[in-house]
Amino acid sequence: MAEPAHVRVAAVQIAPDLKSLAGTEAKVLDAIDEAAGKGAELIVFPETFMPWYPYFSFILPPVLTGAEHLRLYENAVEVPGPVTERIGAAARRHGVVVVLGVNERDHGSLYNTQVVIDASGEIVLKRRKITPTFHERMIWGQGDGSGLKVVETAVGKVGALACWEHYNPLARYALMAQHEAIHIAQFPGSLVGQIFADQIEVTIRHHALESGCFVVNATGWLSEEQKASICPDEKLRKALSGGCMTAIISPEGGHVVPPITEGEGILIADLDMKLILKRKRMMDSVGHYARPELLSLVVDDRPAAPMRTVTSGEAPVIPSLATPNLEGSKSDEADDADAHVAAGADQRVAVLRGPSR
Repeated sequence: MAEPAHVRVAAVQIAPDLKSLAGTEAKVLDAIDEAAGKGAELIVFPETFMPWYPYFSFILPPVLTGAEHLRLYENAVEVPGPVTERIGAAARRHGVVVVLGVNERDHGSLYNTQVVIDASGEIVLKRRKITPTFHERMIWGQGDGSGLKVVETAVGKVGALACWEHYNPLARYALMAQHEAIHIAQFPGSLVGQIFADQIEVTIRHHALESGCFVVNATGWLSEEQKASICPDEKLRKALSGGCMTAIISPEGGHVVPPITEGEGILIADLDMKLILKRKRMMDSVGHYARPELLSLVVDDRPAAPMRTVTSGEAPVIPSLATPNLEGSKSDEADDADAHVAAGADQRVAVLRGPSR
């Protein structure tokens, strides 16, 4: 697929409907219509925007979250399912790529899921946040390496991570090594305060510089009425303020257009894709600036499964308890033992190996 020379992108900062999935879906469809009407070819929404980010889990103690957690289950999204089909139809009608953040329900579990819908209306990537952060671990299950993929879309090679996954350098490097051209970052917004907005900005600007790609980031927004409905305690409600940094960053680390830090809005920018080569000519982290003989990343991209079947005559797959050799000081016998274990092992560990001594 030929890479486009220019791409018009939109990052959407709007408030969800905290009462129903249908209400939030209507806002998503309206925003797609508006952004597409302005010529956007890629439209990005905030982290778990559908039906809403679980702000309650940040404010309430676990013993008081049961009712809201169940309500989140009742309003969560199946992927694929009716909601993604309707949004896919809108993407196909407008010929745009849409990136959604959803609370995905899979039987008895919820996941923080990023969905990339191509201009054809088809889902080309469904990935789950690999490690929910702090309070989020009470809400969502863990994703796996199958989502650490860069996908071809109508706007070029797209990769995605959610929120503090950007603090995992190996997860970021996995996407960098697949030469993402546009990186999608999604954060909840209306959380923690200005320090969170500052951290988001530093993080996405650094990734753009290090990866040599564009970053399109969308954060959510809550009105004062919505904050009061989540938390009647005015003192605690301060934790639901600030933290918004809807932004579009160039491969050179700067804002393509001024960010949105308050209120609702749609940020539009035109990306000059030639800037990727301009940046990578000087510093290509996974090319001429890499030293793979010294440092390399191993990724297990197989989907995790709670059950595996073994047919007659096959050896069972046993997860390895072997640890990475970070010091390069093991004996030859130990290396041989590890090789024997690895031959039939289900290893789920990223390994950075130094030279043997």
